[in-house]
Amino acid sequence: MTTLPAEMTAIECDGFGAPDVLKPTPRPVPAPEHGEVLIRVAAAGVNRPDVIQRTGNYSPPPGITDIPGLEVAGEIVALGEGVSGWREGDRVMALVAGGGYAEYCVAPAPQCMAIPSGFDMIQAAAVPETFMTVWTNVFDRGRLQGGETFLVHGGSSGIGTVAIQLARRFGARVFATAGSADKCAACEKLGAERAINYREEDFVEVVDELTGGRGVDLILDMVGGDYIPRNITALAVEGRLVQIAFLQSPKVELNFGPMMMKRLTITGSTLRARSIQQKADIAEALSEHVLPMLASGAVAPLIDTVLPLDQAAEAHRLMEASNHVGKIMLKVGNAG
Repeated sequence: MTTLPAEMTAIECDGFGAPDVLKPTPRPVPAPEHGEVLIRVAAAGVNRPDVIQRTGNYSPPPGITDIPGLEVAGEIVALGEGVSGWREGDRVMALVAGGGYAEYCVAPAPQCMAIPSGFDMIQAAAVPETFMTVWTNVFDRGRLQGGETFLVHGGSSGIGTVAIQLARRFGARVFATAGSADKCAACEKLGAERAINYREEDFVEVVDELTGGRGVDLILDMVGGDYIPRNITALAVEGRLVQIAFLQSPKVELNFGPMMMKRLTITGSTLRARSIQQKADIAEALSEHVLPMLASGAVAPLIDTVLPLDQAAEAHRLMEASNHVGKIMLKVGNAG
């Protein structure tokens, strides 16, 4: 039986606003409830929803801690009642609805996954949120098939770098948008056939040229705003648009005529508020279809920056500057 401390260091939001509201603070070590495990956190991923929560625009679901952080990796140190399949000492990576920016975090047992062979804790913590988001939106909701054409906006982001790799690995023809020549080069190195610098080119025109006027079968969008009507134009007949975030406004004026004429599907989702069973189903699919690729090195999370936990505010500043390619991570203790 692991001896646990009474308190831990966690990062809380001291009000809403700029990154400086993120403060290290002592908090009680949480106890796992029925169906949960307690993880000694070695690393945590930083994601755009964490930034939105910090600004007061993305509240945790009812009953979830106010501590930010949606994905962690570490060692299980305690089991709640009813947990099977895991033991104390197991190394896991887990999707959580909050609490990742801390030395200890509880996670529903079904949302834990075994760490792929050869992965360190930093790499493992970069997997759950991004890979599960891509899997459920690109392959479940978006129904991407081998031989289809796929466009991902924000190709150099954590989500984008994963989407490019998985779509290419499953046989799709992949395009991406990004905001600099270096970011476009990174997207192409990961497997995008063509990366489009949105500051210099119109992605609608480029897609039209690349597809011979046909358009793409699937678009994964994290931008919104004026991208939405342009996405409609860029889609092929029977195309699908999956919306997962809004860097611009979620409110736009849209002509639905092309949607009808091209028989398009417009859908979207969030991951955080979904049920434990739904997240467990995604984790199971990921374990079956993607974890073997991670273990073999066929795909991998791209890590841009690793900072210690007490520099969470700096991690958010880097996220908002949008100069990173891949994931920004927080290291807890001596994680490797």
